[in-house]
Amino acid sequence: MHGRINRSSHFGEEKRMKALRVRTASVATGLALAATTAVTAPSASASAPGAGTSVGVGGGRNVRFATFNASLNRNTEGALVADLSNAGNAQARTIAEIIQRTRPDVVLINEFDFDARGRAARLFQDNYLSVGQNGAAPISYRHRFVAPSNTGIASGFDLNNDGKVVTEPGAAGYGDDAYGFGVFPGQYGMAVYSRYPIDERRVRTFQKFRWKDMPGALLPDDPSTPAPADWYSRAERKVVRLSSKSHWDLPIRVGHRTVHLLVSHPTPPTFDGPEDRNGRRNHDEIRLWADYVRGGPAARYIYDDRGRRGGLSRGASFVIAGDQNADPVDGDSVNGAINQLLRNPRVNASVIPSSAGAPEAAALQGGANTTHRGNPAYDTADFADNAPGNLRVDYVLPSRGLRPVGGGVFWPVAADPLSRLTGSYPFPSSDHRLVWLDLRR
Repeated sequence: MHGRINRSSHFGEEKRMKALRVRTASVATGLALAATTAVTAPSASASAPGAGTSVGVGGGRNVRFATFNASLNRNTEGALVADLSNAGNAQARTIAEIIQRTRPDVVLINEFDFDARGRAARLFQDNYLSVGQNGAAPISYRHRFVAPSNTGIASGFDLNNDGKVVTEPGAAGYGDDAYGFGVFPGQYGMAVYSRYPIDERRVRTFQKFRWKDMPGALLPDDPSTPAPADWYSRAERKVVRLSSKSHWDLPIRVGHRTVHLLVSHPTPPTFDGPEDRNGRRNHDEIRLWADYVRGGPAARYIYDDRGRRGGLSRGASFVIAGDQNADPVDGDSVNGAINQLLRNPRVNASVIPSSAGAPEAAALQGGANTTHRGNPAYDTADFADNAPGNLRVDYVLPSRGLRPVGGGVFWPVAADPLSRLTGSYPFPSSDHRLVWLDLRR
């Protein structure tokens, strides 16, 4: 394993605090680029507008796909709906302005609390995205998708092995015994906004896929016993789910072509002990998409929430998007976790979105950033300086049949007027940055 950090690091404390803070293109069919290319935005204000004005595949323009862990999570169930019910929430206005200035055609928002009626997703569109923020043009998405998340759903078991089974939402230890960490059902959920139609009849969700059903799963081991992979009891292994939130396959109709948007938000590889249950889970959550896009025999074990088995058909176009909580060379993830996607033969990882603001921040903040092996221009998250430092954890990864022509990370340099949207801790928006990739036919 590389770059392992102390489990009690400030990184863990800071990420825990997020739960306590009230803040909260036509698609490519051309040949894959031969060389690894970094596309750097010279400044957010200069480069972010433009390609986001794209229309359909048939129109010959670019389509911009984006992912944004926007930290639009709240402490209590219903609080996000309340915050978005009028146009006055400062954090939501800032998040909306970032989206308006980058203008993605399709955007995944991680850490967006789920509610069964989809009210929060609708209110964010109506009261924030549809209202110009600080001179930015409004942006409208005709299509949205939300679905349940494993976060905050009681398992009925002592999954953290502390001798207590906590089933009351909000009680101490509840999140650690839930199927995915959360103090109420749906906290830290996901939402997708799209200018293009989502074929909801063909959507596949994998919320209830059980971890044990993945061949060769990295199930955690209790180091105090001689038995292997025994952190979870036999009864627990029968119910423990792989996805800490969910995995969604959303077929999006772009012109005459279907692009499968594959979204997820694997658990951070921290908040555990020597059994490394979260690091192992993070690895296998990433692996699910790696096997899914390979399809064929590699994906036969996968089943969705309707019982349909298998992965993508060969030749299907896809874009993998989300906060994967794994950096290629730095941080605390299991060694090689994200390389399951970056080196996947079906993934085109030739264009690496980057920014000018990230290396500036790494130099100014110092700390763990000075020991990192990765290029700081590729960082997408501003984490604690002592450990693990800033990392590349948010990704937009197209299939080999799609040609990326540009991309970026919304991380302005300090001198850029738009740096007010990212700022420093406590952040006005999120500790993550919006990442986009432009694709062309």
